[in-house]
Amino acid sequence: MLRPSNLFRVVQNCIYPFNRKFAGFAEAMEKAIDEHIAKVREKKTERDKIRKERYNGKFKRREWVEESEEAKKARLEQNPIDPEDRIKRKKSVVLLGYSGVNYFGMQRNPDVPTIEEELLKAMLKHKWITEEWFKLPQQAQFQRCARTDKGVSATRQIVSLKLPESVDIDAINKDLPEDIKIFSVKKVTKGFNSKSTCDARTYSYTLPTYAFTEDGEEFDESSFRLSSERFEKLNKILSLYLGTKNFHNFTIRKQPIDPSAFRCIMSFECQTPFTPDNSEVEFARLKITGQSFMMHQIRRMVGLVIGIMRGYVGTDIVERAFKKEKLLVPQAPGLGLVLDTVHYTRYDDRYGSDGMHEALTFEAENDQVEEFFRTKIMSTIIETELRDNSMKIWIGKRLRDHSYDKYTEKEEKDSSENEGNESE
Repeated sequence: MLRPSNLFRVVQNCIYPFNRKFAGFAEAMEKAIDEHIAKVREKKTERDKIRKERYNGKFKRREWVEESEEAKKARLEQNPIDPEDRIKRKKSVVLLGYSGVNYFGMQRNPDVPTIEEELLKAMLKHKWITEEWFKLPQQAQFQRCARTDKGVSATRQIVSLKLPESVDIDAINKDLPEDIKIFSVKKVTKGFNSKSTCDARTYSYTLPTYAFTEDGEEFDESSFRLSSERFEKLNKILSLYLGTKNFHNFTIRKQPIDPSAFRCIMSFECQTPFTPDNSEVEFARLKITGQSFMMHQIRRMVGLVIGIMRGYVGTDIVERAFKKEKLLVPQAPGLGLVLDTVHYTRYDDRYGSDGMHEALTFEAENDQVEEFFRTKIMSTIIETELRDNSMKIWIGKRLRDHSYDKYTEKEEKDSSENEGNESE
């Protein structure tokens, strides 16, 4: 392809013998070519300017220029350096527990008390995080292992974020409410994410054992004790949930064909019933372990089991609930639900003994964790249940007349709103 200048010479040489006859044409052609050359040069200048602006100087040699004291002082006054920005921070995990009765969940929400809000305020006060990170925790790579909503507690919750290499746990606990406590802080790998790295989660659900009686059976709440036959029947029903099933009926806004509705339940059993101190009412703890749980899933699993035990519906309803048919599964109260343990087996196998990181089993903290669970979580659940009778009222007003087959989106929404919200 000819350049504009070469093109001009070719045309000029061709028309030179006839320049007298075609003088007007030659002048017009010469003018057109000059305009074209000017446009090409203008575009080239624009391209060079853009390239210069985009150039990052990676391969450019820099000339050392001494900065005067006056210039340095003016620069620092214009952009002061926050001493907190100079603190070296590394990816860490925080093990904490909390009683969720007085909070609107773990996740930060405006105008309502939440666990994260109290946690972040204390971290800011003790300079674990910066002011900017307090406003935007995601900049600190903040991530919770499990989101618990209104009324739901946690014995061993894990959050991951960047923290200073040295932190004072005792000092920050003094500025946290009594129903929130940090047990430990450990360094983890740079790419650690408390939610996605987690292999499984264990929850517990505490309730009075009289909830498992046959409907119409007369009993005294204080003297009632769950028989061995009823205990075995309960665990047999709980075992129906084991394995990978389609739990679309145990959450909201989830269609049967949605792959995310399939969840794996590893274990689900009722522990030996117990009678707490200062009470004659017998309670039981259901413990469930799964890879992950959807919103309302555990409470609906428990609600359906109670309905079966009381004779309101047969055990075949469990298998029906796993099929494509849409059912309205009853949702038990949220008071007794607790995030018990989070499991990082694969992470521990790979990094727990590499000499640079610790296993996330937190065995050394077990005593203080269990003490916090007994005094702040379990005691609150039992006291609140004995005072408010939330399980008894739920059975009498909602479960007894519950319709499993009359599913509508409105019924599902009303049921969720009336029972409160939580996500596991």
